[in-house]
Amino acid sequence: MDSNVPSPAVQTPARRRRILGLEILGGVIVLILLLLFFWNWDWFIPLVETDASSTLGRKVTLQHLHVRLGRTTLIAADKIVIANPKGFDGDLATIDQLVIEVDVLGYFHNGVLTLSKIVVERPVANMRQLPDGTNNYRLKLKSSTSKSKPTQIGNLYIHNGAASVVMAKYKTNMDLTIHTEAAPATGIFENDPNILVVTAKGTYAKQPITGNFKGGALLSLRDPAQPYPVDLHIANGYTTVALLGTIEQPMSFGGAKLKLTLAGQDMSDLFQLTNIPLPATPPYSLTGHLDYAKNTIRFDNFVGRVGSSDLEGNLDETHPISGGKPLVTATAASHRVDLTDLGGFLGATPGKTTTPGQTAATKEKVAAAVENPKLLPSTPINLPKLNMANFEVHYTGEHIINKNVPLDNVVVNLSIEDGRISLHPLDFAVGTGTITSNIDLRPVHNVLHTTANIEFRRLQLARLMASTHTFAGDGTVGGSAHLIATGNTVAAMLGHGDGGMELFMSHGGNISALMVDLAGLQAGDAVLSALGIPTKTNIQCLVSDFTLSKGQMDTKALLLATPEANILGSGSANLTAETLNLQLWTQATHFSIGSLSTPINIHGTLKHPSVLPAPGPLAARALPAIGLGILFPPLALIPTIRLGLGDKNACDDTLQSLRAGKPHNPG
Repeated sequence: MDSNVPSPAVQTPARRRRILGLEILGGVIVLILLLLFFWNWDWFIPLVETDASSTLGRKVTLQHLHVRLGRTTLIAADKIVIANPKGFDGDLATIDQLVIEVDVLGYFHNGVLTLSKIVVERPVANMRQLPDGTNNYRLKLKSSTSKSKPTQIGNLYIHNGAASVVMAKYKTNMDLTIHTEAAPATGIFENDPNILVVTAKGTYAKQPITGNFKGGALLSLRDPAQPYPVDLHIANGYTTVALLGTIEQPMSFGGAKLKLTLAGQDMSDLFQLTNIPLPATPPYSLTGHLDYAKNTIRFDNFVGRVGSSDLEGNLDETHPISGGKPLVTATAASHRVDLTDLGGFLGATPGKTTTPGQTAATKEKVAAAVENPKLLPSTPINLPKLNMANFEVHYTGEHIINKNVPLDNVVVNLSIEDGRISLHPLDFAVGTGTITSNIDLRPVHNVLHTTANIEFRRLQLARLMASTHTFAGDGTVGGSAHLIATGNTVAAMLGHGDGGMELFMSHGGNISALMVDLAGLQAGDAVLSALGIPTKTNIQCLVSDFTLSKGQMDTKALLLATPEANILGSGSANLTAETLNLQLWTQATHFSIGSLSTPINIHGTLKHPSVLPAPGPLAARALPAIGLGILFPPLALIPTIRLGLGDKNACDDTLQSLRAGKPHNPG
């Protein structure tokens, strides 16, 4: 044995270290080989489940996890289940498989996490809302405290997706199908490889609903020059919504260039879709541009029709950043407006049986309103619903097309704040004159307290008479009216209101007969003959003074003075019962007329008045009453008349003559 070779028992420290190193290296290699052979990404499932559950605020579980490392790393998760919160059965959602491609190299280069591709296999969601509004789909997402750049999401592929939506509060039960498919080669989707398609069928707000949505499957990784395309069609009952166009910033709805078309039988039905309370309207169709910026949804440059009226304008809905009810501002105009189309603002059934676009059900509803013996609208204003938004609305109707209404145009400034309704002003033009109204409806304990002041300024009698298509006239009418009332319907307000109305006209006018249209009423020729009025006569003075107390309207004064006779009137109208009890008679101004004419009774209802000469016994009782001077001349009106007509006028002379107990003969 060579004496220079150390025995194993006497190995040097250096050799021992080398041997130990080799053993460790060998152990590491073996461990790596074992890890490679036995590696299972399922080991990370608890970590993934914990992070996902924390992010969604719901328990998330999955069965398997697969990862393929590389420049673009692929991550796949199988059998994902998102649990429901307490109080709901079953699961919120399940996904058979979720595959995500992550651009790892891009993350190291620019710090942006890019999910270039997401594939979702058979996602199924069960969205539920209980009658008290509690739901299982509102997730408490964990807010990120990281200052890193937001995650970018690229192409999305969904196969065989489905959802069931049941919301008791909204009376909704519908099923959705969700998938992606190849994009068409032309149109707004021509720059997308595939599109997202969602269909809906069921009921919403107790009405049948169908819907079809098509959108780009490429979500946030978009070139601003190639915005996100949207094609949406919804039919809910008789209401249809169509949205077509693009959005430059789909995650924030910014830079929208969308064409919105709304159509239906009644705009008030839009409340179910928009949560904005609107009045009832006749059938409508509007098309405009939809955009969103700074918490404001804009429906700009819309045009279309509402009933028989055209309509155009702009509408904004702004939601305060700090929360609270939205503010709706609108500027709208009609070149030609049918006032029956605006009946919904007063609680009446809008439109006519001849209004275009009506369904059979709508025609039946309008026909029933026409047959209703009541005239005053009785549909209550829904104050809780009205209080859900504030409004600032300006509307102009340039030309009123109703032939039987002596009005030429309408201008409305409407504001609603916390349920308080203000019309300042509501103006109608009548020839060169105006009817100007300022109306305030203030809610107190869910009951509206109404104050209304109306001014009749320089109304042209010729324009008033033109609406009758029977009588002619000339002259200028003025006056005022006021009302203080409570109630949530027009019928209740007038049926319990207090106030009055004064109208007057001075010398210079003429009228072919009465200032009411007797055409079509019973015994029209007999009425004129009974009053002793020629087919055409000048008006020296018109004075009327009515008071309203708790819905009872009484005549303080009613006088129409002509060269031949003074037409006098008295009586009342019960606005609660909508009944009339009025009388007209004539007083001769010179002896050629002869004795007093037969009184005229105006009875019946506001909607269907009856105008007939009084029968013999009633006439006999009325004549002595007139002779005894029961009708006192309205001298209290003289200051008001002088203010409007001047110090020297025929009305002043006529009233002074009546007070002296003798007929006034201006001729």
